[in-house]
Amino acid sequence: MRPSSDTHGARHQRWTLVLAGLATFMTALDTLVVTTALPVLRADLHAGLSGLEWTVNGYNLAFACLLLTGAALGDRFGRRRMFTIGLSVFTLASVASALSPSLQALVISRVLQGAGAAIVTPLTLTLISEAFPAEKRATAIGLWGGIAGLAVAAGPLVGGAVVSGIDWHWIFWLNVPIGVALVPTAARRLTESYGPRPQLDLPGLVLAAGGALCLTWGLVRANSVGWTGSEVLSALLGGVILLAAFIAWERRAEHPMVPPSLFRSRGFSAANAVSFFMYAGLFGALFLMSQLLQTALGNSPLQAGLRLLPWTFPPMIVAPIAGTLAERYGNRPFMVLGLALQAAGLAWVASIVSGGVDYLELGAAFTTAGVGTSFCFPTVANAIMSSVPAQEAGVASGTNSALRELGGVFGVALLASVFIHNGGYAGPHTFIHGFTPAVWVAVGFSALGIVAATLTSGHRRSQPDVSIAVALPEAQTA
Repeated sequence: MRPSSDTHGARHQRWTLVLAGLATFMTALDTLVVTTALPVLRADLHAGLSGLEWTVNGYNLAFACLLLTGAALGDRFGRRRMFTIGLSVFTLASVASALSPSLQALVISRVLQGAGAAIVTPLTLTLISEAFPAEKRATAIGLWGGIAGLAVAAGPLVGGAVVSGIDWHWIFWLNVPIGVALVPTAARRLTESYGPRPQLDLPGLVLAAGGALCLTWGLVRANSVGWTGSEVLSALLGGVILLAAFIAWERRAEHPMVPPSLFRSRGFSAANAVSFFMYAGLFGALFLMSQLLQTALGNSPLQAGLRLLPWTFPPMIVAPIAGTLAERYGNRPFMVLGLALQAAGLAWVASIVSGGVDYLELGAAFTTAGVGTSFCFPTVANAIMSSVPAQEAGVASGTNSALRELGGVFGVALLASVFIHNGGYAGPHTFIHGFTPAVWVAVGFSALGIVAATLTSGHRRSQPDVSIAVALPEAQTA
């Protein structure tokens, strides 16, 4: 006896959420898992501040530049197919990272990891939006946000535990068994689907990737050669020109990669701005926070990971709840409150940090920031997906992911610049002297996010439950 279509649909939804969640966990984990290993990498691989930035931003650079490409490839060649290809690239790059004998080799493999993650990440949200009807989508996205929160919580802790107990190479080996299990399971359990565009917008792909590359390259190199250096100014100017050319091309392209009409929606534009500023503050602060706990306060990598838990653990619990409540009260209140709490928590840290700071107070500040971030994870994603036509889910997810990563790169680059200008690694006192003004910059980013959040839609916009994909017949009966 064949199972009913309702049973088949529920099973498909569960598998999609599990596979998308695990893929999100793996790629999000590697965004932060390196943070508590930075002091060890600095000693083991003889890296300076610029080298440490590249171990984080090499991943984020490829991630940010290729996210729109990954979403477009999924729409054109099949989301299931590109999802499994992205997972395969990410897993193989994790092996290369684990085997890296030098800083240069590690950075190259981290770039390849970022390329794989750029294919996987936007497709996770697209697959969930395709699998779940409109009335269940916010709850599913909330659970997805909780899984991402778990990765945020686990990243610094896992990195610290592995570095303290084994060796830094093993923070990358952890991905391999997960990836090996996910690839064949995704190929079997996910249905194949396509986006609304029959052709790839190749000029758009080249212009978008080139513009993102120039901007992120300029931001990453700024601390090495100076913000007014010709290399940085040329890269930033080139990025602006290429992105302007991209916008001009998209306005007349027959099959645009990112339809300009999406940005006519105030909700879509404002939610993307919220994401940019939130991640600029979050990633920039995390880059320095784990080093503060070790370099200035004398903690081991494992102790640093444990002490960051009050900040990184709340998303796992709070994000699913926020996603569900947003169905009733709308996304905007949670985004405004979340960014206000993130700003308050970071301001609290900047106000009290010193060589003899009481960890109970520091932990309370971390918790405040972590709860704030938790409110934003699912509600920003839900605001993005509910502000565009259903068939544009893939493009919307890719655009948001690209702007989010660009925000993270910008935050790390600017906070590192403020840190090194005012302090450095000469000793605990010097580190704190640079750390404090840098974290105030992260507070400023969060405050800008609050302004953007007030411009989003006050209520969740109801969308007709239109399929956003064309499912293959054989996939439906598998």
